[in-house]
Amino acid sequence: MKRLPVLLLLVAITIVTGCTASGGAGELEVENVWGRNSPMAAQNGAFYMVITNNTGQDEQLLGAETDACGTAELHEMYMKENDVMGMREVPGGIIELPAGDSVELKVGGMHVMCIDKQAAFEMGDKIPIMLKFANAGEMKVTADIRDSAMEEMDMGG
Repeated sequence: MKRLPVLLLLVAITIVTGCTASGGAGELEVENVWGRNSPMAAQNGAFYMVITNNTGQDEQLLGAETDACGTAELHEMYMKENDVMGMREVPGGIIELPAGDSVELKVGGMHVMCIDKQAAFEMGDKIPIMLKFANAGEMKVTADIRDSAMEEMDMGG
């Protein structure tokens, strides 16, 4: 009878060790977070970034919050009729982040839409943003406000 508790303890340790060893290979990385400079006359703005999922499991970006915006939503650009670009919330309001991949939120693609800006976005400003992930929880990042023309030149545009 004394062997049963010891055996159960060994099984429990083996299971916990096995789960830990097969867990995520790394972390979620968010890099190059930026937004375009825009005057207060522009009611909305946008934030861009690169998210790399090194966790070993699929992840999802569920949303974002910042005091700089009345509301922040995950949006995408898309082609409408007659070769006209449109913008809409991403399907389901979620951006998929496959394990081992990077997803770029960029000009002309997916982005964090800042609706009802609370102040002008001026070059050099630093805007804190709270990103919400399905598995990783909340992650605070800081967006650098840059000159959009300079950013497009840097990107080869």
